[in-house]
Amino acid sequence: MIGEEILIVQSKKGVQTAQRKLYDMYKSKWFMICLRYVKKRDDALDVLQNALIKIYSKLDTFDIEKGAFGAWSSRIIVNESIMFQRKYWKGMESVELNDEIYAPTEEVVSENRLSAEALTNLIQQLPDGYRVVFNMYAIEGYTHKEIAEILGITEGTSKSQLFKAKRILKKQIEVII
Repeated sequence: MIGEEILIVQSKKGVQTAQRKLYDMYKSKWFMICLRYVKKRDDALDVLQNALIKIYSKLDTFDIEKGAFGAWSSRIIVNESIMFQRKYWKGMESVELNDEIYAPTEEVVSENRLSAEALTNLIQQLPDGYRVVFNMYAIEGYTHKEIAEILGITEGTSKSQLFKAKRILKKQIEVII
């Protein structure tokens, strides 16, 4: 199998077979990132498509010496997912902050452990604001300051959304397990 670095170099030159192989290496990871931010599968596919255009059009700016391709491309996927979300809500402050618990769907749980798919489904059920902040903080590793800057909200709102997302997820997991 051709190494990732060779595929990146060839992809930068426009070699379509290399671009396809690079896509095949990351498509599952990229799509799962989209699904963490976007509830509907069709919307997640649209986000992925737009992100792929950005990844391949900006591939010449990627420097193998400065970091991993997976991290670089994942950041583009996250940013594209956030941009998509902005089209459908006017800001995190407008998200209703209440204690309503969304009933978890029945998932296959073995030996008191949630599968990655089951956990992803629970995260997808969170209200948009909660879900975006939870993903950015808990999964992508952004700080509350970075989240606030990216989303145009206060750090306090980011912290509140994360707290409430964790509380909902904890209650959902307790129901399942």
